[in-house]
Amino acid sequence: MDLISEAIRSMRIGFAGARLVRQTSPGGLRFSAFDGSGFHIVTYGACWLISHDDPVPLRPGDIVLTSYGAEHGLSEAPCALRDLPLVEMGPHPPATGPSSFEFLCGAYWLDSGHAPQYLRALPALIAVSPDYDRNPEMRSLVDLLAATVATAEPGAAVTRRALLDLILVQVLRQWHEEDASRWPEAAHPGIAAALREIHENPHRQWTVDRLSEVARMRRTAFSRLFTTVVGQAPIGYLTGWRLSRAAELLRETDAPLASIAPRVGYSTEFALSAAFRREYGVSPGRFRRAATGQLEDRTFYR
Repeated sequence: MDLISEAIRSMRIGFAGARLVRQTSPGGLRFSAFDGSGFHIVTYGACWLISHDDPVPLRPGDIVLTSYGAEHGLSEAPCALRDLPLVEMGPHPPATGPSSFEFLCGAYWLDSGHAPQYLRALPALIAVSPDYDRNPEMRSLVDLLAATVATAEPGAAVTRRALLDLILVQVLRQWHEEDASRWPEAAHPGIAAALREIHENPHRQWTVDRLSEVARMRRTAFSRLFTTVVGQAPIGYLTGWRLSRAAELLRETDAPLASIAPRVGYSTEFALSAAFRREYGVSPGRFRRAATGQLEDRTFYR
């Protein structure tokens, strides 16, 4: 299983957007929790990533990935997250005047539900410092994204979505290469085998017993280790992944619900519809209509 491709693919059930933010007033700003995933790329000045953990210094070129939309902030100096003002919502252009730091934001935002299951197994905030000399492709991607957020030319929205995908691939690849043990699958070969089966064959009628057989572990030990490593019990994770795949198929295809249901492990479209509504808060039909009617370039801030 290609872990990075799975992570990127799972983001695509949301709409994509990007913008440039210039911090012209003293202090910093805070981002409330949101349903989706995104990143910040520091393009000018130095700042600090503020969360509920210790502040992390950021320099130009550093990238912060918000795996599943956790609350966080960027500030000129270390401080408490609660002391930072919330970002003003809306499609505002970059502020004018001298700035202490600037950054590009990109995001996949979900109108319903929450960040895809796979990304919720990653740390809430991931900071990386790309080596742009060794990886000039990354510099080109950042420059292209900066150029596209400054234009309204035809095709810009599609270009931005592609650039978000490519930048996220680079961020996750570097994070993985720095320490492969960070990925949940690396914790135990049995857990890796079970996750692979869940991701590649969600249509199969999995039970904890069958997944533990795949992992070659005793049921109780498997369930305990899976929950510890992934952060969720096996069946809960399986259900989340099935519904994430269903959401992806609803967004990207015109396949009827009756044909999607067996592909993601549900016996009938009614069973899928009920589970989907519990997870995302809307019916599959309403989700599809909203997805196909969305503008692909809605702002990261609403």
